[in-house]
Amino acid sequence: MNASAPVASIEPLLTRQDRDGVVTLCLNRPQQFNALSEELLGALQAELDALSRDPELRCVVIAGAGKAFCAGHDLRQMRATPTLDYYRALFARCAKVMLAIQALPVPAIARVHGIATAAGCQLVGACDLAIAADSARFAVSGINVGLFCSTPAVALSRNVSAKRAFDLLVSARFIDAATAADWGLINTAVPDAELDAAVARQCAVIAAKSPTAIRYGKAMFHRQRQMPLAEAYAYAGEVMAQNMMEEDALAGVDAFLDKRTPVWRPLSAS
Repeated sequence: MNASAPVASIEPLLTRQDRDGVVTLCLNRPQQFNALSEELLGALQAELDALSRDPELRCVVIAGAGKAFCAGHDLRQMRATPTLDYYRALFARCAKVMLAIQALPVPAIARVHGIATAAGCQLVGACDLAIAADSARFAVSGINVGLFCSTPAVALSRNVSAKRAFDLLVSARFIDAATAADWGLINTAVPDAELDAAVARQCAVIAAKSPTAIRYGKAMFHRQRQMPLAEAYAYAGEVMAQNMMEEDALAGVDAFLDKRTPVWRPLSAS
């Protein structure tokens, strides 16, 4: 009898790791520098939708396997279906993922190494926070192949100044992690060997805060940015008043006045 041929293992396009309320989603197409294929976007959307309903969630980290964070869209897959309807659907799907990151009830942190280009740079901009290795590089390079990075421009221009964003979009030049931090695309750049520790520290800082207050705060922060000043103050005041009525806020103020450490109520106990 002939031995059966070995079955090749199929690695998941997206891996998930859970630890103490922190979920790390890792793009797992290392040979393609984690390019955002339709299938990877679908996997990412499914995880984000599930996480949005998790009461024990404290923080989400988005990372990349292999040598890069994310090299943008999968150009080979895009070229295989040259129809307007296909491209409209693809970019709408990508936008939905970026909006789902913002809609998460907790902070999302980009853990960036290697390159973050085009839609990969968009992914960094879509996250609430971003920490990068010193060796990381960033670019919106679609213009090099005759395609202006219009959708990445949305996230980019909401993180850096208009002139800096436009410069990157028309030049396709790379900037290093120190420049990205100076311009506001990321929060900080750290030595490569310290990247995981830096991300873990940021997650620990967030996890130590009231989960109720964090959820009030993230939703309020993004919504008020789209409002005129007076409307933003009115909205923020209402949110803060409602937050103040929560058990965590009352207990936290009491703990401050009594000079003791507050104990936060788990959301799952609500």
